[in-house]
Formats: sequence, structure tokens, C-alpha cells
Amino acid sequence: MRLKKPFFERNTLIVAKELLGKYLVRKIGDKVISAKITETEAYHGPKDLASHASKGRTPRTAVMFGPAGYSYVYLVYGMYHCFNIVTGRDGFPSAVLIRATEEIQNVKVKNQNDNSKLKMNGPGKLCRELKINQLLNGIDLATSSKLWVEDHSEQMKKIKQTPRIGVDYAKEYKDKPWRFVLESK
Repeated sequence: MRLKKPFFERNTLIVAKELLGKYLVRKIGDKVISAKITETEAYHGPKDLASHASKGRTPRTAVMFGPAGYSYVYLVYGMYHCFNIVTGRDGFPSAVLIRATEEIQNVKVKNQNDNSKLKMNGPGKLCRELKINQLLNGIDLATSSKLWVEDHSEQMKKIKQTPRIGVDYAKEYKDKPWRFVLESK
């Protein structure tokens, strides 16, 4: 079942944790790729120094200040895209970065001869494999025919909560345990 707006309109930390085990679905032409979300990070509000929103509303961050359930896609280091989902209430900038997924169906991996699952471990790899780029920035995930999130009603096992990765510059926000990882065992 496709996730609707009310799921995303909640507190960012709750959404980040509850996105684990949900499925990111990408349609490219006639091909549909479904990948289980296994790692997320929450970015919560204008005071969160790790969030792009901490520098205020800009053309780049405007989507974060809008309604929940929209995609926020941006480029880092001039070469890697990152995919986020806007959360919370309209006007309060918060989003969840999808850091990693585990491919479930319809992706053929070069030089892979078995049926093992492709792990898209890292937001850049994830976006590259699912062909997520800035053309998908600002789309409504509740209605899009190109990108959405589904709930397959799977029971989650163990979830690990840690500080976010790569935000050492964020002062008191660098150690916030706002990274969530679905453990495989």
C-alpha cells in the first residue's frame, strides 16, 4: 500500500524510524524497481545545524519548508545526488534522508550471477542505481507515478539508533542519535 500524506506529516524522528522496512519504488519507463529502506537520517528544523534549512529558506531548500510527503533531491560534491522526504508540518523545515536500501526486485546487477540482493549502501549509490536526480526534486510522493513509498506490512526486527554520518561541523547537533539502521540479524 502506498504511503499517503498523514504518514509523512508526523514528527521527523518518528517518520525516519518508521520508514525502515518500507519500500522505495521507482518506475523508469516500463521497469519498476522496489527496494527495502534499511537506513535513514532525520534532519529536524531550522536550529539543526546539520540541516540545509539551518541557513534559511533558499531556492535549494524551499521544498523542505513546504508540505510533507514531497521529495527533496540535491547534489553533493558536484557529483552525488541525495534523496530526502519532507516531513512534519508545512512551514517547518524537516526531512528524512534515505541513506541505504536493499534491492528486492527488478534490478539486474553487472557481474552478479546469483540471486543475492543488491545493497545500495549510501545515498549516492542509491540515487545512481534508482536514477534519482534533481529532475525528481519537489515531486509529491503520494501521487507520483515515478517515485513513491509503499508499506508491505513487514514486521521490523532490531533497529539501531546512532549519530548521523558526516556532520562533524554541526556543533551540538553532530551527536544527535538521529540515524536509524535496520539490522539484518
